[in-house]
Order: sequence, then structure tokens, then C-alpha cells
Amino acid sequence: MKRIIRVAFFVNCGKYILMKILLLSVVSFLSFTTISFGQKTLDPTPQDIQLAKSLREKYAKNDVAVLESKEIITFDLNKSDSKVIVNSSVNEVLMNINHRADILKYEFYDSESKIETFALKYRNQKNADFSVKDEFYKDKDLFYNDARVKYINVDFPVQGYTYNYELKKKYNDIKYFTSLYFNDEFPVIKKDITVVVPDWLNLELKEFNFEGSTVLKTKTRDEKNGITTYNYVMENVDAFYKEKKTPGRTYIYPHILIIAKSFKNKDKETLLFNSTADLYKWYKSLTDLMKDDTSVLKSKVEELTSKAKTDEEKIKNIYYWVQDNIRYIAFEDGIAGFKPDESNNVFEKRYGDCKGMANLSKQMLKLAGFDARLTWIGTKHIMYDYTTPSLAVDNHMICTLFHNGKTYFIDGTEKYNSLGEDAERIQNKEVMIEDGDKFIIKKVPVAPSALNKEIYNANLTIDNDKLVGACSKLYTGESRTEFLNIINSFESDKKGETLEKYLSRHDKNISASNIKTSDLTNRDQKLSVNYEINVLNKVSRFDNEIYIDLEYMDEFKNFEFKERKTDYELDYKTDYESNVVLTIPAGYKLSKLPENLTVKEEDFNVLISFKHVGKEILYKKQFVFKNAIVKAGEMDKWNAFNKNLNTIYNQQIILSKL
Repeated sequence: MKRIIRVAFFVNCGKYILMKILLLSVVSFLSFTTISFGQKTLDPTPQDIQLAKSLREKYAKNDVAVLESKEIITFDLNKSDSKVIVNSSVNEVLMNINHRADILKYEFYDSESKIETFALKYRNQKNADFSVKDEFYKDKDLFYNDARVKYINVDFPVQGYTYNYELKKKYNDIKYFTSLYFNDEFPVIKKDITVVVPDWLNLELKEFNFEGSTVLKTKTRDEKNGITTYNYVMENVDAFYKEKKTPGRTYIYPHILIIAKSFKNKDKETLLFNSTADLYKWYKSLTDLMKDDTSVLKSKVEELTSKAKTDEEKIKNIYYWVQDNIRYIAFEDGIAGFKPDESNNVFEKRYGDCKGMANLSKQMLKLAGFDARLTWIGTKHIMYDYTTPSLAVDNHMICTLFHNGKTYFIDGTEKYNSLGEDAERIQNKEVMIEDGDKFIIKKVPVAPSALNKEIYNANLTIDNDKLVGACSKLYTGESRTEFLNIINSFESDKKGETLEKYLSRHDKNISASNIKTSDLTNRDQKLSVNYEINVLNKVSRFDNEIYIDLEYMDEFKNFEFKERKTDYELDYKTDYESNVVLTIPAGYKLSKLPENLTVKEEDFNVLISFKHVGKEILYKKQFVFKNAIVKAGEMDKWNAFNKNLNTIYNQQIILSKL
């Protein structure tokens, strides 16, 4: 062909052009044929399409399903630094079960791990034409961290289309490899987990939430090679629930906790986390690395305590100063994810993570002469306690203060929290308190919902077509803390305007004016807000009757759970009360009141009542969430109540002329 082109060129330029066009046409045809043939080898089969359709019916909220996921975990020994290495190998078949789909396939790693293979392949095992991106993971809650993420933007062109995903990841130290989950971002038709344990490694596989799930478990022994293989298979695994206010994953999903207790090397045994004491020993080894220069803090501590009249006042001054002046930031970077920063660093920078803030609180309190100690804790998000020696047990650090026979839990990350009041997220959770070479295990007490009482009072009259009157709000406990967090999030020069909108619930028919508050800098007393209210479009007149819609706050209106699978967790135990008094105008009498409603359940109580007393109508509402939760098993009851609540909210009070 080259010879023909060369001859054509010399003979006649026009013939050369014609020959080139013909040649390009042939090449294009051959290329198209090759691509078409190749594409056919990638296209889904009729069986694939039928499977995708059936899976779509079952998993209607998902675009992609994992047909099969095989995960194999093996272990090696790094003899140079006496660490157990974890090798994780994952192979998956991903199928588009919708008409088309675009997803993000990703994997995190950090300074303690390494991704060796991260690939997506066509069904013919050739690499898919997608670029792999690798960058630092950015999160608004993390000021600095060493987390990186590899990811691929994956396009599934048609229903039933599949890709093969391959991942090989290495963890440098087994203590950071804590758990294996069966669930995934997408539904998994078959999940196969294999853990190959060599005899030199003492490993416990602790199972959680297997009840209600069918997990086929087998154990095989290879005496020749000295290994025990554990295999777990689970089918038809739901995707992680995309629901708000859910309990932590550890409560919901079946998973395996990896507890590496010890390993042997040449008959020498090295302890890892065989007991809670081993976990504390490792934590203490990190705190022993700190070199606090408390001289930097001394003048500030003297300033905060010199004029205080009591020990309690001294403690509060220090605790509240840390809350107000140290900005909380998350800091996760290798060992710094577990080692507290020096108190002088946090003090001078004016920011720190929970560990740094706990250490600063401890050192300042110690300078003031108090017995303060670092304390590890897992928040409400984690189900484990300290009977399980694992880094998965806790995710937070606070400071514990022992004073005059009382125990105070000091959490500088809880803005506007009052001394002696513990946030919902740490209540009823075990804490590990430093005690030299030993440790103390205590439990944060549980506070009743009444501690977080919020009361709304209003005395209203009818002014033509409006409801007008005086209102007040009272906040205590976490309702007060929540209000202070909200109001302090407003821009300073717009606080008044924004507070007005907040009190009017951003409803154009409601206006709040002449707002007066108690001392918003005092987090130890009940917080009060007094104001005047004006409500439009709630009064109608027809002939000799007045129709009044006395419901303008709409608490928990349309708060229902549709197709929810998990418990709903509130921010804190709630005890909300509303008392609205309406004066009946002269010349009118009451003709009709809405119905009352009372509900008493294990986790919530509700009272809605209307009373006619003399020339007044008393409208009372009370919502109590005793355990800060609506359980999935109670949601039908809640929805039935909510339907009745909305019906009552839509009813009117009728007044007739005398």
C-alpha cells in the first residue's frame, strides 16, 4: 500500500489525494469494525439485562449493585519494627441496574496505609478508560489530616453493564485495622469475607449485629502451613441507609471487629491489645511523649482565678475560657490522631482538636491546684465499651476533674455547656481516666429529659384579624446550649434582626418585636427571652362567628417517618412545653374547641389539650422524648399520632356572638 501511494504521488497529485481518501476510508471502516466488535464483547447479555431489571425492582433506590464482593485479609510480620502488616484484597463485580448510572468509586488511605492496586476493568479484563485521581481528602470539619483518597468517576452506559473492581491495600500496623463490614454504599448480592490467620498471630474476630442476618461461617485448619482460615458469606446485603439522624454504624450493621492481641517472633511474644490495660498502656505511651511548657499558661490561669471567691468559680472560669477562646478543629495525622498536642501549643495557637483541648483544660486546672486528668471516651456514635481493647472503642477525649468527692467531665469542645451538665453524646458512656500506670473506668451519668426543659408561654388577644400579645421562652440544659450556639452563630451586626426572624420561625405572617433576653453570657442560669408577637391570617369572621386558628408554632407538624429503616436520634432528650392563653373578646362565647390528644409510649409522651376557663382558652402542648430517640419499631405509632396531631392543628376554635 505504501508503494502505491508513493507512485500515485509522483504520477499525479490529484490521484494521490483520491488514493489518500480511499485509504482513510478503509482505515476508518476497519477501526469502526474493531470498536464495534470490541463493544459487543462488553455489552450486557440478555441475561445481564434481565438480572439488572430484577435487582432494580428489589433495590429501587439504588442505581448500582455489587453482584459479588470477595475480600481476603492476610497478615505479614515486619520484623524490623515488630509490627503486624495487614494485606487487604478486594475483587468486586459492579452492575448498573438502572437505565444508566454515574458513580464515584473511591478508597481512603493515610500515612499508616498504602494502596497498591486500584483498578476498574471491563468484563473482558482490560483496563477501563477512566482516569484514577489521587488527592488529599478535604472535609469542612477537618483542619488538617493525612487522609488521602483515590477515586474514579465511573460511567455505566446502559442497564446491565458491568465492571470489575480490584483493590489491594496494605496497613502498616494492625492496630489501625479495626473492623470489617458486610454492607457497602451499594447493595451487595453476595459478600464473601476471608480472614487467613497464621499461628504466630493471636487474633480475635468479634462478631456484632449478626442477629437477624444469615451469615454462613466456616473455619478451616491448615496444619502444614500453620494457618486458620475464617470465611463469612452473606447474601442480599442492603446498602448503607441514606437516612439522617441515624445511630452509629456499629449499632446497625453486621460487622467483625478485629482484635489483635499478640504475636510471636522466634518464640518471643509481643503483646498488642490483649486487654484493656494494654490499650491504656499504649495510650499512656503517647501522652508520655508530650512536653508541656505550662509556664506559658501561668499568667492566664492567675488572671482567671485571682478574683474568684470559690473553687467552683475558679473551675468555671477556666472551663468556660477554653470553650470560648479555643477553636475546635479536627486534626488527624498519623500518631497525632491519637497523641494530644502540648497545652502550650494549643494555648498559643488558640485552636486544637479534642485531645489538645482536653490537655489544655487539664494543665490549666492543675496549675490552679485541682486534680484534673486526661480521659478517653467513645461518644454515643460508638456501641463498644472498654471491655473491648481496640482503637475502635473511643473517638473522643475530655478532661475529668475530681473535686470534693464529685466527678466533673470537662469537655472544651462543647460550646456554652454548663459545668456539671454533660452533653447527650457522652451520657451513659464509659470513660477511661488516666491514673498513673493504672486507669479508672467510670460511666458518664444519664440526665433526665426534664433537665433540658424548654417552655413557651403566650398571652394573646384578638385585634381585628390578628392575634397579638406577649410571649416568653425559657431554656435550660441542652435546649439553652442549643439556643446559645444558634444565636452566637449570627453575625454580630445582624444579631437583632436574625433573632427576630428566628423567633418568628421565618414565617412572614409572624412578627416578633421588643425582644429582651437574659444575660446571654451566663451559661449557668436559665435563659429567658421575652418579646411581643403579632400573628396574621389566623382570625376569620363570618356573620356572628369568629374562627381562630390558634396553632401558629406548628411544633412537630409533618414530622413523620416514611419508609425509614433505622431509629431516629434527636440531638438531646427533649421536654418541650407550650402554654398559650387566648382571651375571649367581650360579647362572644365559646362554641367549639379542637379535640384533645394524649400519647404515652416507651420513648415519647405527647399531650395536646384545650380548656375553657372563665373568659380564657388555655391551649397546652407538651412533647417529651425521654431517651432522645424514636425507635424504628415505634415509628408506626408515631406516624399515627402525627396524623392525628396534624388534624388537630388544622381544627379551629369557634366563638359566637352572645
